[in-house]
Amino acid sequence: MTAVSVEGELRGSAGENGIDIRWIMPDGFFEIPLDAEDLDETAEQLMGLARTAMPEADFDVQLQWAVMCAAHYDSFVEAGVQYAGFVLTEVESARCTATVTVSMIDLDAQAGTNPVGFLGSSMRHLGIGQVSEVELPCGPAVCCIGVREGSLDGSLTESGKDETVRTSFIQVQVPLTNWTVVVLEMGTPTPEGWDVFSSMFAGVVKSLRLFNADGEPVVMPG
Repeated sequence: MTAVSVEGELRGSAGENGIDIRWIMPDGFFEIPLDAEDLDETAEQLMGLARTAMPEADFDVQLQWAVMCAAHYDSFVEAGVQYAGFVLTEVESARCTATVTVSMIDLDAQAGTNPVGFLGSSMRHLGIGQVSEVELPCGPAVCCIGVREGSLDGSLTESGKDETVRTSFIQVQVPLTNWTVVVLEMGTPTPEGWDVFSSMFAGVVKSLRLFNADGEPVVMPG
């Protein structure tokens, strides 16, 4: 995978406390369309993405993949996803894939004056993985590394049956002073690519930068 090149950008809460969030994605990522105006446009964009990402697959596989992506749109909206992308690559001759999402969620009012401590405590209570507090160029954050289980539709498996998929993930939450949280997550169901993808994701997280309404860089307080 090559070095950095594409910059993504989204805006948090509007008004006096509006904060721009910018980050850099590596080359090779395919961005899932999230800004289509209607279902027809969404379907067209997803099919176009399927043809680009899987040019050797037949139409039925491309269609099934597009339908599977479309089925997740409601969960994207509920999770406040602003960016979703995936990469397909080979690591030591193994075909590997990873997804990266960037979301905006509200910060719980109970966070008080120590939002990082609150987020860390909440994630430890959930028991979803190994939790630690980290310091990023844009400010303090909480990192969680874990594994979750899901199901892959039989239409996309060699056996033709639904299969359980274990996805290793890294999630980083950065609380902002406007009472929102930036959530970055990388997940991969292919363990062979974990070292490559986790290193790549570390670069994405470290590239995160915050700007105020005047375009001036800001760092969240510790």
